[in-house]
Amino acid sequence: MPDFVNGLALSEAFYREAAKPILDSHFPALRYSAALMFWGSEVLGYDDEESTDHHWGPRFILLMSEEDLEKYEKRVSDALSANLPYKFRGYSTNFVHSGEGDVHLPKEIDSGAVNHMVHIESMRSIFGWYLGFNLEAEPTLADWLTFSEHKLLTVTSGKVFHDGLGKLEEVRRKLAYYPENVWLYLLACQWKYISDEEAFVGRSGFVGDELGSAVVAARLVKNLMRLCFLLERRYAPYSKWFGTAFSRLSCAAELTPILRDVLCAADWKEREAHLSKAYEAVARMHNALGITRPVEDKVSKHGRPYMIIHARRFGMAVLERLASEEMRRLEFSEEIRRLGFFGGSVNQLVESDDEISQLELCRRLRVLYEPHPGRLENQS
Repeated sequence: MPDFVNGLALSEAFYREAAKPILDSHFPALRYSAALMFWGSEVLGYDDEESTDHHWGPRFILLMSEEDLEKYEKRVSDALSANLPYKFRGYSTNFVHSGEGDVHLPKEIDSGAVNHMVHIESMRSIFGWYLGFNLEAEPTLADWLTFSEHKLLTVTSGKVFHDGLGKLEEVRRKLAYYPENVWLYLLACQWKYISDEEAFVGRSGFVGDELGSAVVAARLVKNLMRLCFLLERRYAPYSKWFGTAFSRLSCAAELTPILRDVLCAADWKEREAHLSKAYEAVARMHNALGITRPVEDKVSKHGRPYMIIHARRFGMAVLERLASEEMRRLEFSEEIRRLGFFGGSVNQLVESDDEISQLELCRRLRVLYEPHPGRLENQS
């Protein structure tokens, strides 16, 4: 086994040194874009030696126009199969199907055609089936709220090696992060999710339900972490990489030990004490952004003897900002004011990583964000 090399660097070198000369020689007039994005731990920079056992290695995405795809897809694939080296930087360029989904495994060969892992498709097609994004239109509010956040991260991560189509980098910039008023709406809803349960850690513990208290605390930790991604304007990945990505946020150095203490606490009072530190740290982050009027950033009792940050106040302050004259001039303003605290995005509503990755489910959930008879308006 060769020494491990970051998969993104490996794939870029594979494109430039092994694949591009073949494409230049056999198809000198072909316009295409090449990148490593969309899927794979190496796209996010989280790959390690264990990642190399499946669907990892010298590979990239090759995108063409629909017209050229019909004409050149098989010819390009065959040329790569016939001319690629069997190994690149010590890693096999030949792969076999694992029998599960679209996962491929490296398999070394020393003769015959290479079954490469260069994915060839049109831009319109891949953005359509992967993200549900129509390249010919601007994203609507319903689009932004039903895009999988993990997929938004993967289409804006990785690297473009060549953009001969002149469109791929433009699309990535367009999807780089939520529009400002969509971002503020998600922030307001995330504060409300914390508000919904912040008193329950103490209440369930007070009646002797330490397990229930710990479960609520764990959910609050996750919601606080998700809030931090929003406060730092970073897309959050799905659960496998959620903690890894959180560790790279600016706030992680302060918050990680506090959140670990919450999860390791022996009883509800200790749990509540650590959560209080986390609440106040995140409240300071919110106020430091200057996006709302200053909100009290100290915990206090909830009437009953449980310490909370009164998170709803932060959400309400964000909704006030969304109702301001400045924000009313922005796109989506009317729709967002109509939604109020309703739900947030599908990523905030749906817990299952597998389900939220299903494009069909996201499309079905669009109805939640579109006006229809019987909808309870402005549920703030």
